[in-house]
Order: sequence, then structure tokens, then C-alpha cells
Amino acid sequence: MLDNKDQKRLTRIVLIAVSLLIAFFAGNYTGQRSSDISTNIKIPSDISLTDEQFEPFWKTWRVLSEKFVTATTTDSQDRIWGAIKGLAGSQGDPYTVFFPPEEDKNFKSDIAGNFEGVGMEIGQKDGFLTVVAPIKGSPADKAGVRSGDKIIKINDQTTADLPVDKAVKIIRGKKGTAVNITFIREGASAPLEKSIIRDTIDIPTIQTEIKSGGTSSTTADDSTGLRSDGIFIIKLFSFTAQAPDLFRKALREFISSGSHKLVIDLRGNPGGYLDAAWDMASWFLPAGDTIVIEDFGGKRANQIYRSKGYNIFNKNLKLIILVDAGSASASEIFAGALQEHKVGRLLGTKTFGKGSVQELVPITENTSLKVTIARWMTPNGHNLSHDGLVPDIEVKVTQKDIDAKNDVQMNKAVEILRKEP
Repeated sequence: MLDNKDQKRLTRIVLIAVSLLIAFFAGNYTGQRSSDISTNIKIPSDISLTDEQFEPFWKTWRVLSEKFVTATTTDSQDRIWGAIKGLAGSQGDPYTVFFPPEEDKNFKSDIAGNFEGVGMEIGQKDGFLTVVAPIKGSPADKAGVRSGDKIIKINDQTTADLPVDKAVKIIRGKKGTAVNITFIREGASAPLEKSIIRDTIDIPTIQTEIKSGGTSSTTADDSTGLRSDGIFIIKLFSFTAQAPDLFRKALREFISSGSHKLVIDLRGNPGGYLDAAWDMASWFLPAGDTIVIEDFGGKRANQIYRSKGYNIFNKNLKLIILVDAGSASASEIFAGALQEHKVGRLLGTKTFGKGSVQELVPITENTSLKVTIARWMTPNGHNLSHDGLVPDIEVKVTQKDIDAKNDVQMNKAVEILRKEP
């Protein structure tokens, strides 16, 4: 049982945590700020929290201390971390998450690219943990996991109300170990149970090829090593920090080929860096054209990202962008800009709809808050988080197509471009 002195001390700790979050929302967006960490934080005068409001909190604390069946008493600090996680969760946004020390360490390891797991991006959609996209060549990809698959069980744990970060923590693990995941898939008559062996994940970035006469080819027909009568394909797997340079090289190959017909394949691309999408879209748009709008919900002026004006293509360019339910975030920014400026047509199925911006804010030296600070809007003001992007040409993929390894979407894109002058 806590005495009055301890209770007041812990109340102040909780109030400090609350003030940190509110101070962030009221302040300017300046990225990670280690200076935000302080042990002597004055509670802002505009926060009016009374003892009466905190009474349910302390009553719950006392009941847990007196009645919860456990061999050991839960550490007070762990309870406070749990309370802050609940505070972050109260926003109702699956991407706003508080990371206590261990989870903070794991998350920072993940975003640095040093992780072992099954290789799939997951998010919340329609109340389910949903696969955004498996990474090409990953254990998940090899096991037949598909974009849009809903995860209902991980090992023996059901995923109802399981946050994304918790699910990721369970799925990740040491290379060579197995994780059992149960999926439900649209059109499947029963859940799909898969045992997937974890591995080190190597995320690919880009791949190019050319299609001519109905087949793929990299056979040299001239000094460029590419066929001038073909349709050039750029498959982009992710918008990494290296993607803009690799994309520029791919465009150079395309121009050298002599072709003016291009397919950019963003299927299964879960996104990445805004700067990459911004830079890459600038190759197709004149200077000043809007690529994406960062909407801060009135907390600060919107940020408009405009084309850098590389704009190396003329109106002879024939461009189709392939998208599906695994195209998300930066993929949707890139595709949405080119679609609305009528530079390229989208072909495939509706995109995932992940158009929110997160910032990682340090709370203490070994904890952090990943918080949604803005929403992405297309040049015409379409909120990507609401509906994703609807393709200009819808082409659905059936299980029969998958079994036959018949890429109906790519085939349709090539068919359309081949008929055009």
C-alpha cells in the first residue's frame, strides 16, 4: 500500500508524463529532441488535473496491490510505463505507441535495419492486424503470405486487440526458429496456418527488365544492352535512403533503351522515406507542382512538398504504375502525385491506405513515444489514410492466377502499352 507521500510522488511522475505529451503536441515539429528529456519539468499551467480525476487511477493501483494473484509485486516503474502506454493508446491511433526501455531498444534496432524475423510489414486495417506486404524473398514471401492477409493468431495468442508493436515483438525472433501464424484470406474457405522459419531480413530496393514480343529480356540487341522496341519495367520494392540514386540509374537505363513506354511496379511496396518519394516523383513533374501535402490537423501550417523540377520526360512518355493492397505510405505518395497530375495511370487494385506521419520523440533516456503528427494528402486533397488510392484500371488477381503464376496485372499493363503509339 502506498502512503500519502509516495502517492503524491507518483502522481507527480504521471503528471510529468502527461505534460511531456501535451507539450509535444503544442510545440513546433523539430524532429527528435534529446533536450526534451529533463528531471525537473514544470507542469504547464494550462493542464488542470485534479485529485478527484486521479482517484480511479489510484484506486485501481491499490486494488492491484491488494488483490492481484502473483508471486511477486509488480515494480512501480513498470506500472507507470503501462499507464503511459495506455495514455498513448487512448488516442485511438494504432501507430501512436509508447516504448518502454526494452521495446525502445528493439524498435530502434528494427529501424536501423538490423533485425531477424519473417519479413513482412503489418498494420491495422478494419480492426484486424493485416499484412501490408511480405518482403520479396523473405520467409513470409516464400511461405505464400500475401498482402491483405489478416492475422488472427500468433503461436497460441489471438490477435484481437493486440497492438501492432506487440505483434511485431512476438513475430520477430532468432534466426532459425519458427513462429506459427494463422491468417484469414479473402476468398479462402478456412483459416491458413503457416509455420514460418525466421531469418535475417535483407530488404531489396530495385530491379529492372525489358519486355519485348511478350517476353522478358536482358539480351543485348545494341550497344546499350537493351531492346529499343520494348516496354521498360522498374520494380521498386521499398523507398529506402538509397532508392533515389538507384531509381535515377534505372531511369538512365530506360532512356538509353530508346523506349518511351514504362511500367513502374509498386505492388507489395510498403513505403519508406518521404524524401525518397518526393525526389523520385520530381523526375516526372515540373518545378512547383505539388507532390504531397503534410496536414498537421491545425496544430501548425500545412507543409507542401513541391517537385524539384527534374522533369526530364515529355508528353511522349507512356507510363503505367502497378499498385495493390500492399502499396502503402511512400508508394501512395508517389503514385498519387503522378496519377492526379495525369502523368501516369494506376493499374491493379486499391492501395493499403497508410497516409500518416510518425515522429519518434524521446521521453526519457531509454524510452520513446512514436506519435502520429500529421496526415498525408494528395495534391487534390485526398486523405490517403481514409481510402488509399483507387486505380484507373482495376485488374484483380485470382487464386487460379497465382497458382498458374500468371501475372495478369503486368500482362494487362504490357498489353495496353503495346497498343499505344
